[in-house]
Amino acid sequence: MAKITYIEHNGTTHEVDVKPGMTVMEGARDNGIPGIDADCGGACACSTCHVYVAEDWVERLPEKDPMEEDMLDFAYQPDAKRSRLTCQIKVTPELDGLVVQLPERQI
Repeated sequence: MAKITYIEHNGTTHEVDVKPGMTVMEGARDNGIPGIDADCGGACACSTCHVYVAEDWVERLPEKDPMEEDMLDFAYQPDAKRSRLTCQIKVTPELDGLVVQLPERQI
């Protein structure tokens, strides 16, 4: 299991265990984390699972692929460095301790 911390826009923190092989989005969905809508179900066809990755994790994650980059253009207030779609981050044991912040809203 990898412990992932989701921080809502209002500061509420949720620390949950997510099984390797799942995505960070699935971890949020399965644990009832508010603020990750995941309208497309993880197909990278929307931007409703957008988060800001904690600064110290940005370089530790796999790079964004072109499809994720394109979808982030539709996210609410994307940050060129920290914004990611959680459906595109596959959980591995190395992600234990990952911290993501949710935007004010999803669009």
